[in-house]
Amino acid sequence: MTAESGASLLLVGCGKMGGAMLDGWLAAGTASRVVVVDRAGLPQSLAGDARVTLASGADSLPDGFVPDVIVLAVKPQVMEDALPSYRSLVRPGTVFLSIAAGKTIAYFERLLGEGAVVVRSMPNTPAAIGRGMTVAVPNSRVSAAQRDLSDRLLRAVGDVAWVEDEGLLDPVTAVSGSGPAYVFFLVEAMARAGEAAGLPADLALRLARATVSGAGALLDASPQEASDLRKAVTSPNGTTQAALEVLMADDGLQPVMTAAIAAAARRSRELAG
Repeated sequence: MTAESGASLLLVGCGKMGGAMLDGWLAAGTASRVVVVDRAGLPQSLAGDARVTLASGADSLPDGFVPDVIVLAVKPQVMEDALPSYRSLVRPGTVFLSIAAGKTIAYFERLLGEGAVVVRSMPNTPAAIGRGMTVAVPNSRVSAAQRDLSDRLLRAVGDVAWVEDEGLLDPVTAVSGSGPAYVFFLVEAMARAGEAAGLPADLALRLARATVSGAGALLDASPQEASDLRKAVTSPNGTTQAALEVLMADDGLQPVMTAAIAAAARRSRELAG
């Protein structure tokens, strides 16, 4: 692979996450050729794209096709059956990049062989609209160039952070992997509270959705810390301060969130074990 030609990729699984990544790679020119393995076939939007080829499995790849990266985007529960057929593609020049939750580097090395070059990553669902957060960890065989390529592929769907300690992926899963669900629940809770305060249900939900999405956009666009933005909209003795005195009390939101993150991290360790 050269910087000018882009990478040769094998995408195993082209669901929402895999499809979003594929769209990003093609738009950015990161991939010069992609072979997709997916029972459902290619998205209609890619029909006729000469850069993309559909294969039925590892035994039907194009002759002479040697991928730079094999992106594993199938559901974790089918990984055990799907992965062994790709063992023949293990080589120093090919990195296996997993976006499957809960599957460890040791798991991939067991199914692929100890010579496998593996990057384990944990994206979250906003990646489907290019606004994801992914944390990745390489095994010891990943070269600097392979790490750089993996980073560029993951950045097709959002921001990327790298860690060297794989154990950190459990709290990562708890904070960012599961985190979108916490935000969605916040919208539900705000809407129900609005109803309890007298708002019509549809207006309460509309206000909650717009407020959370707007505040997130403001946070993303601002160089200020979240705490600074909070203080900027909190007038002394005003309505926001009255609400925050409840949310920031010793028995308020922080201990509940801390317990929730701990529970999710604990479950992540259980699933990986």
